[in-house]
Amino acid sequence: MAYLIFILVAAVSFFVQNNFQRKFKKYSRLPLSRSMTGKDVAEKMLRDNGIYDVKVQCTGGVLSDHYNPANKTVNLSQGVYSSNSIAAAAVAAHECGHAVQHATKYTPLVLRSSLVPIVSFASSWVQWILLAGILLIQVFPQVLLFGVILFATTTLFSVVTLPVEINASVRAIGWLKRAGITYGESTEYAKDALKSAAYTYVVAALSSLATLFYYVMILLGRQRD
Repeated sequence: MAYLIFILVAAVSFFVQNNFQRKFKKYSRLPLSRSMTGKDVAEKMLRDNGIYDVKVQCTGGVLSDHYNPANKTVNLSQGVYSSNSIAAAAVAAHECGHAVQHATKYTPLVLRSSLVPIVSFASSWVQWILLAGILLIQVFPQVLLFGVILFATTTLFSVVTLPVEINASVRAIGWLKRAGITYGESTEYAKDALKSAAYTYVVAALSSLATLFYYVMILLGRQRD
């Protein structure tokens, strides 16, 4: 049963990732009616929300866009930073949505940020601990239990990420319309691009839940022996 779940989640993940990349490429070819790059959009959204202590900068990679609350920077990939496309505007506004969340102390973002130190530790060690737990399950089942608890924190992080990402997209679309950056059909395109991106986080959370379920079943199976 667990293997079937893994296969299903992997197939859905493959489809969602491909769909997102296809949508991003499509909307990257559609220019905004206003001559604004992703950088311009980001800086305007920050100003419109009264945020003046966040810097917009270009970062390497493809679709590596992110907001860093530690140094208050909106980091846009080259394909977004200097592009005058609907996709660039949507991504830039989305990342600034996180900056707005940070400034307003949006509860799910605060919770996710509090989990970062634990998740950083868990991500480095959890696979080794789970492997050791499976190998030693007949002697020290507590090792697997500890691994399951660690993995559960990463799963919680994935689940909490969902409202954070969805809310950032809602803020982005709302602002793009109010500011007149997009309107009518272009707003729907921006919304479609961000919706496709949101699905990747949904699949990531489902994948993490499926994996957690798998390890819990192993642990419970040992306890029934």
